[in-house]
Amino acid sequence: MELRQAIGNRRSIRFLLPHKPVEREKIQRMLEAARLASHWGNIGTLRALVIERDKASQDVIDALPSPVGGYQIRLAPVIIAWYLETDACDEAADRLRELLAAGAIGYGDNKRKELEETLVPIFAGMGDAVKVPGLNEIDGGQGIAQATLVAFEEGLGTCLLGTADPDGVRRKLGLPDSCRLLVTMTVGYPAESPEAGGQRPRRPFEELFQLNGYDKPFERDPEVVEGLKEDGMIQAEAPLPGREEELLYLRKALDLTGEGLL
Repeated sequence: MELRQAIGNRRSIRFLLPHKPVEREKIQRMLEAARLASHWGNIGTLRALVIERDKASQDVIDALPSPVGGYQIRLAPVIIAWYLETDACDEAADRLRELLAAGAIGYGDNKRKELEETLVPIFAGMGDAVKVPGLNEIDGGQGIAQATLVAFEEGLGTCLLGTADPDGVRRKLGLPDSCRLLVTMTVGYPAESPEAGGQRPRRPFEELFQLNGYDKPFERDPEVVEGLKEDGMIQAEAPLPGREEELLYLRKALDLTGEGLL
């Protein structure tokens, strides 16, 4: 599937088939995509703890965050806890040397000398400042996004879940103090239609983006929008006809009658 189709059809899928296991090779493909994502300094702080629900202890399942969508954790055959290993930042010098050897940075006869005398000391001097929330989260998000697109191409549905107590979840999952939980992701085969009700509302384009100045909105070209609709990147706006009936069916079919569907 072409990338633009994957982006256009990508929706948070909250209703998964609990009885249909996810092939491990499909999860690996997701992780391979995350591994290859860009990361500052080639550090690679993004990590993932993959939990197969039918092989996990109840203590592990109970540790997963489910502030409003508890049924999602209960339905998902696979849950991925995405986190950052901040101690990886201590290896910045070695990662920079790898980039140099690969021809990704530097040029000329003095490139190694310049690396060791300029760039490496700069990173070393930053110390733990490179571990604080910021760039690592941005690059981690890129990896998770790439994994999400691969999941869609593999016929899977995913949804990201946050928590008000990420450090508490981290401890319950047995992750070291050097780790920082980002999100958990439910993964499985969709029980709902791929459209998941249609294109969900977003803020106006010109409100989000500027061109050549903060007070100058980026003007949205209607022809570009129409082209994206033709490519399937922009779908019909939600709710699509029959969505309410689909939700009522899913609630009954998946035995969710005793809980909300937020």
